[in-house]
Amino acid sequence: MRLEHMSVQLRARSGLEAVELGMALVRRHATAIWRPWLWLTLPLFALLNAAAVAIDAIWLAGVLMWWLKPAFDRIPLFVLSRAVFGSVPTLRETAVAQLRWGWRTLLHALSWRRLSPARSLLMPIDLLEGAHGAQLSERRRVLGGAAYGTATLVTLVCLHFELALLAACVALIFMFVPFEYLPETARAAWSLVADQPPWWAQVGFNAFGWVAVSVIEPFFVGAGFGLYLNRRTQIEAWDIEIAFRRLRARLLSARAQPLSLLLTAVLAGLLPMVTPARAQERDPPPRSVPTSEPQKPRPPTLPIVFGDAYADDRAFLKAADRAYEDPLLDAKRTVVTWEKRDTAKPKPEPDERRDLSGLSGVGAVFALVAEWALWIILSIAVLLLLVTARRWLPWMRGLPIHRKPPLAEAEHEALVIPEHLPDDVPTAARRLWARGQPRQALALLYRASVETLAARADVALPPGATEAQWLRASRRLPQAEDQSLFARMVRTWQYAAYAQRLPSTDDFEGLVSQLQQRFGWSG
Repeated sequence: MRLEHMSVQLRARSGLEAVELGMALVRRHATAIWRPWLWLTLPLFALLNAAAVAIDAIWLAGVLMWWLKPAFDRIPLFVLSRAVFGSVPTLRETAVAQLRWGWRTLLHALSWRRLSPARSLLMPIDLLEGAHGAQLSERRRVLGGAAYGTATLVTLVCLHFELALLAACVALIFMFVPFEYLPETARAAWSLVADQPPWWAQVGFNAFGWVAVSVIEPFFVGAGFGLYLNRRTQIEAWDIEIAFRRLRARLLSARAQPLSLLLTAVLAGLLPMVTPARAQERDPPPRSVPTSEPQKPRPPTLPIVFGDAYADDRAFLKAADRAYEDPLLDAKRTVVTWEKRDTAKPKPEPDERRDLSGLSGVGAVFALVAEWALWIILSIAVLLLLVTARRWLPWMRGLPIHRKPPLAEAEHEALVIPEHLPDDVPTAARRLWARGQPRQALALLYRASVETLAARADVALPPGATEAQWLRASRRLPQAEDQSLFARMVRTWQYAAYAQRLPSTDDFEGLVSQLQQRFGWSG
């Protein structure tokens, strides 16, 4: 490995930071990862689904695509392992490398190691290091020990993201359904799933699963590769090794500097000799003293400045020492005393305690507020008891409680929509209205209007169709007057059935007359 060519800055990171590093690498090399991913997984997806349709076991194609994810994970791992060292592989190199990597590790990943929660972390150890047997087990134990929990968390998070993306793809279909047709579409979709779904629905569900895996799985591999790089950095100190290699490169490049320094010094010495050549002819400088002769030492300057007063320096030093010994120049003293360790702290005198008499007024205010609050709550409770005395006082005295009179027969009777219509619908409806059964009369009119609509508009709805469905079906009536009349009938029926708002006698008679005239009922 060429650590000096690393395209990322290696340092000891936490587990989540390492996961973010791996996902950042996936985003940086997205084109190099997803191009071979699509070229290799899409034909396999089509082949497996075609074979599953042929044997009438389409669910098997989805399960196989999910089980073969470790084989697909080799694609982003190969790209990341080369790109992190500054060499991004091409599509051809990635495709050819899938045939050259060891098949033994692939068999392990597709068999008893398929459900390992730390698969993303352990896969680089199996494929990139080339260890076998006991050495491979030891490497897996050392590298995966401290990061096993983080790798498991990454697996769970990516699994939830795949499920969420799969559900989003299914929900995306219903987003293009108009709101008014949404209940019917949802009911039809549920009946389609509950029964034996057609082959195209199963293939579409497998396609949604392939899309979810294709989006999330490279990030899952990148997170494990980031954890792998971090563990190698923590254990083998890759960051320190890279720093030493760069330092060695700088030292090797610095060996060529002495020659350049020598040339610079030679040129610097020759320039003064060449430049003043003409000036030397006119005004030659005084002859300098040869450097070979020893120079005389300079005399001290202090005696020259201070004269004879500085001749006896020993007396001066003694005077300076006596000046520093003067206690006035140093006000610091060190005093050492002996004290007992566990000495009880003296209690403050009564006059030294804080005077809290000023807080007594605050306490009195709080006490007054609490007292008045209790009195107010008690007054409200007594008032409620007095207001509700007529309800609980007879019960306490053992007297019979007066209950509300029972509802009228017309209010609690069950609404029955007739299945078979009489020959003379208007006369039967007027007869029910006269008997005091207005809702039964409106139910009869609604039933007859629905039959007329079904005959004129040539529609057939299920027996449990709602008023909204019949209103949508009434749009097929050729005349606008018939549509508005049917809407009025439905509105009158809903007010009576659900809101207990009955029309007046004149409104009822006018409605019956219009229905008889427009719909051609015999009277």
